[in-house]
Amino acid sequence: MEQYVVALSKYFIAIFMAVYTYESFSVFRFREEKQRKGIYTRQVLLLFFVHFTCFLTICIETGDLQYLFFYAFQQLAVFAVIMLFELIYPTINRLVIHNMCMLLVIGFVMLTRLNMGLAVRQFVIVLLSVAVAMCIPWLLKRFQSIKNLSILYALLGILPLGVVLILGNTTYGSKLSYSIFGLSFQPSEFIKIIFVFFVASAFYKSTDLLQVAYVTVVAGIHVLILAASRDLGSALIFFAAYVLMVFLATKNVWYLLLGIAGGGGASVIAYQLFRHVQARVQAWKDPWSVIDGEGYQVAQSLFSLGRGGLFGLGLFQGAPEDIPKVERDFIFSAVAEEMGLIVALCLIMVCLSCFIMFMNISMRMRDRFYQLVAFGIGVLYIFQIFLTVGGDTKFIPMTGVTLPLVSYGGSSVMTTLMMFAIIEGLYIIRQGKGAANVEKRNKYAGGRRKERTAAGERTTGGSSAAGGKSGGENDREKTEAENRQLLPAAEQKSEKEKETH
Repeated sequence: MEQYVVALSKYFIAIFMAVYTYESFSVFRFREEKQRKGIYTRQVLLLFFVHFTCFLTICIETGDLQYLFFYAFQQLAVFAVIMLFELIYPTINRLVIHNMCMLLVIGFVMLTRLNMGLAVRQFVIVLLSVAVAMCIPWLLKRFQSIKNLSILYALLGILPLGVVLILGNTTYGSKLSYSIFGLSFQPSEFIKIIFVFFVASAFYKSTDLLQVAYVTVVAGIHVLILAASRDLGSALIFFAAYVLMVFLATKNVWYLLLGIAGGGGASVIAYQLFRHVQARVQAWKDPWSVIDGEGYQVAQSLFSLGRGGLFGLGLFQGAPEDIPKVERDFIFSAVAEEMGLIVALCLIMVCLSCFIMFMNISMRMRDRFYQLVAFGIGVLYIFQIFLTVGGDTKFIPMTGVTLPLVSYGGSSVMTTLMMFAIIEGLYIIRQGKGAANVEKRNKYAGGRRKERTAAGERTTGGSSAAGGKSGGENDREKTEAENRQLLPAAEQKSEKEKETH
């Protein structure tokens, strides 16, 4: 019996995930949140079905009850996150919250299967991060002065990166983090949010050539420090966000073309300067020629992708642990191997639906600062997904960045949850301003109606006094005249003849 449950579970997981993904895009058929209520209810049910089915399989495969307790804590946490956000912020965008929870659930499942210790640690970090994230929408609505702090944002970005460059811990040849009280901290993950706020704040004031030059210099300092630290994946994300935000703010296509050309030139220079970049390019071009060295990770990732098929081998049935650092850099390949290509593709589509909603919120923001912030965060998010999935599938050279909310990484998951909370805060601000505008229009329309009614009464009263007719007689004559205008021409002629006789 247990074998049948395990064998069938992967099909149920794929079906539940596919239906959930369909619902994620069905949301965009409706403009108002209240019209999407049925979709959101189905999403929550499907989310819990996926979570339950995955952990049922894990418990049957391992026979260990600790997984059952861990599942119960996760289920309670996910339910609490959804309910608390909806209670505290009734006007939130529920698609963003539900997708965030679905991605976290997939991450918990795969991390539990790969390394229980890392999964528990990730779970604790998520709880702390959600507590921080819940305050962000309130802070955004409360403090409007954040629009005018571009210099502060620049300093908060450059100084920590400089500290990492000088005092940071070296990991695989790159200086990415430093330790505080025994906890590893990667500043570039948090600074990318500050960087978006810097660019938005700078262009909120002006978009003239001098301002563009100022933003370019500060952005260049960020990217150069990251390149000197050999954190080239983060440098690429920062650069992409800068180029696209400049283009959105200025609407100047030449800035976009110059940015693309500059990025291409910088890539060539990086290839010439850094040995590990050359190794990754070689592993991308032909991993089999260096399979005993730099190409081993990429080759094992391709094996995992090929073994899984559409529905996967099933949890604990594959060998994703053969990929070094699979829980950080190649978790997408692990999902594809054991949960199937259908689930892996649905995972990408769920991320894409988040990005579309981010862009939707950005386009509907009237305030330039908020519009640029939402756009910049959307670019950071989708570009990181592109780098991760592209590297895992050998579409592009590996960059070493994580898959947001799915891969293991405390700084990464905390930063991504903060980004989602910022988007929710901007959505709440937009909803509040939209409601206020509707109320103003209603008040204005009501005032105009009262004015027209009062003017009509005054006109009726004056006509009655002048012509010796009451208001009722005037109204009756006016109605009869209008009715005559509506009669066909022949009937109007007949009426006139009757009047003559």
